[in-house]
Amino acid sequence: MFYKNRIPLITAIIFTMILSACGGNTKEEKTNTQEESASDKPVITMGQISWAENVAVTNMWKVILENKGYQVEFNLLDMGVQMSALSKGELDVNLEIWLPVQDANYLEKYKEEVNFSEETWYDNAKVGLVVPSYMEDVNSIEDLNDQKEALNGEITGFDSGAGTMMVTKDVIKKYNLDYELVPSSEPAMLTEIEEAMEDEEPIVAPLWSPHRIFSQLDLKYLKDSKKVYGGVEKIHHATRHGFAEDYPEVSKWFKNWKMDDQAIGELMTYVAEAEAKDKDPIVGAEKWVEENQQLVNEWTK
Repeated sequence: MFYKNRIPLITAIIFTMILSACGGNTKEEKTNTQEESASDKPVITMGQISWAENVAVTNMWKVILENKGYQVEFNLLDMGVQMSALSKGELDVNLEIWLPVQDANYLEKYKEEVNFSEETWYDNAKVGLVVPSYMEDVNSIEDLNDQKEALNGEITGFDSGAGTMMVTKDVIKKYNLDYELVPSSEPAMLTEIEEAMEDEEPIVAPLWSPHRIFSQLDLKYLKDSKKVYGGVEKIHHATRHGFAEDYPEVSKWFKNWKMDDQAIGELMTYVAEAEAKDKDPIVGAEKWVEENQQLVNEWTK
């Protein structure tokens, strides 16, 4: 009787072990299949510039595209190198082309070799020289001629290859300013502005909207009576030749992309908050995408 009772028990144990072994192999095979699938996903190379809004939108699109099954690789390059890389097919996309004025030189140089989108993703951009609001006697670019000594004859700049830096050189010529435009990087320029304003010292720099700095510091644009910086700028994207054929749905999504002041401002804030906590900026972008999925769905429909 004892042995009769043990036989079903032993049989059940053996059967369970066989099932477990089979289940383990299935799980392993599934994991391997997922890894192979992930490695086969198409890779999009995206140019990135260390400008606040560019870091924000490139990380936003990385989140969106990777949620859709693509892989995105960033190439941190200045504007001139990005445009050259696009023209040679070495880069897939540049998400930030300011027209009609700021990047007009790049449009003219590469219009036959790069696809500049007619569609815009931001329609209310502004560029100009800014000073702290406490510089009450400086309200126009012409006023800088009387402030050379106070400002040490310097305009604090950022990336030398940026279209806005090229336009600022034109501003210096057309307004006959006896000033030197000092290049650096956007983070370095912002640090100089912040440090100057902490001590209420004078400083002048080229800046643009949208930008998070305007929500943090009390700055004002100088009147540009000669309209060298132009009026309202619109932000486009550009891709290499053949991109639309290789990635038709992504090309369509980029063309559907539209942001207003509230959307871009919130995105930049989330990214800045993540960076302030020493986190990857994509953490802020992920938060924004999660909270704005309905808008993202409109772009990717």
